[in-house]
Amino acid sequence: MSQRIGVYGGTFDPIHNAHVAMARTAREAARLDEVLFVVAARPPHKHGGPIADPEDRYALVEAALADEPALRPSRIEMDRPGPSYMVDTLRELARQRPGDELALIIGADSLTDLPKWKDFNEIIRRAHLLVVPRPGDWTPPPELANRFDVLPFPKTPLSSTEVRTALAQGDALDDMLPPAVLQLIRQRGLYGTQS
Repeated sequence: MSQRIGVYGGTFDPIHNAHVAMARTAREAARLDEVLFVVAARPPHKHGGPIADPEDRYALVEAALADEPALRPSRIEMDRPGPSYMVDTLRELARQRPGDELALIIGADSLTDLPKWKDFNEIIRRAHLLVVPRPGDWTPPPELANRFDVLPFPKTPLSSTEVRTALAQGDALDDMLPPAVLQLIRQRGLYGTQS
């Protein structure tokens, strides 16, 4: 029986509460059977690269999703050589899960850049777009008109950059990170923390 699968790609550097809440919202609003958190190993659009290595970021995603059976970490981009292009991920998922419907969960800020992504037309052929509102104004590119649904999610300014800054400054993070993620970050001494 075919399933509806959400594909949520990112560096998750680190994963935070808004990431998890967005995936829950996407699952409920789009009636997805599960959401895959695809941890990008080598994101082509992030100049300078992620701060933490892929294995650490994957472990943080695992910790965040441990009590979320319908939200699952995915190594699909980590186990593939070369840059982490979303079109390659969607091709591989279609090969692994023939008949399943794919939905790509993407922030409104990324949607505006989507036409510049590798094989953009194939991406929108392979996956329906579920857009998470982000702070600020955004205008969808004309070629994406009527090609996406906006999720009912409040605009949140929370970002991994903000979390990394708070970690480095020793600020309180109770409303930013799942407790298991914060514990693992401290255990591993990530982002300038001390264990």
